[in-house]
Amino acid sequence: MNIIALTVELITGFVVLFILIKVLGKKIIDQITPFTFIAAIVLSELLGNALYDKKVGVEYIIFSMTLWAIMIFSVEVLSQKSLLFRKVSEGKPSVLIHNGIINRDQLKKNRMNINQLQSLLRQSETFSIREVAYCYLEANGSISILKKTSKQKLQQEDIQLSPKTVYVPVTLIRDGELLYDELV
Repeated sequence: MNIIALTVELITGFVVLFILIKVLGKKIIDQITPFTFIAAIVLSELLGNALYDKKVGVEYIIFSMTLWAIMIFSVEVLSQKSLLFRKVSEGKPSVLIHNGIINRDQLKKNRMNINQLQSLLRQSETFSIREVAYCYLEANGSISILKKTSKQKLQQEDIQLSPKTVYVPVTLIRDGELLYDELV
């Protein structure tokens, strides 16, 4: 393969991929669902396969990646607009613990065992199943926990402390340069 052609295709693929990620938004990275995971892999495969196929040109890279991004974007828009489509494309959370009782049917349905559940709980700073009132397995594989009342963290209002004003820290100097727009 010609080095110049490969360079042009790589730069084109990089620019198109950069633009597509900006257009599609941060969700494809941050809130990754099985669909967005597969979509991102296919997008990268389209670019990778196109780069090393001698018959494929820059137009193919731009067309295939843009078409794939349009399809991903369409699914995202439909998911926002239609509750039924969102349920099909993203799924819904599974209740693993309900009112302090482990739902073994849901564990089995999600192909999980108690050890995996305990591991996920520990990663969420919950070291005993007895502390949990409700636990949901979200569509992206993370868990959401509502602890029993006696195990919840103490809040200021619980001990009747007056609330204090909260301020956002601001960086004024970054890499040795004064950030004037942060001074306002």
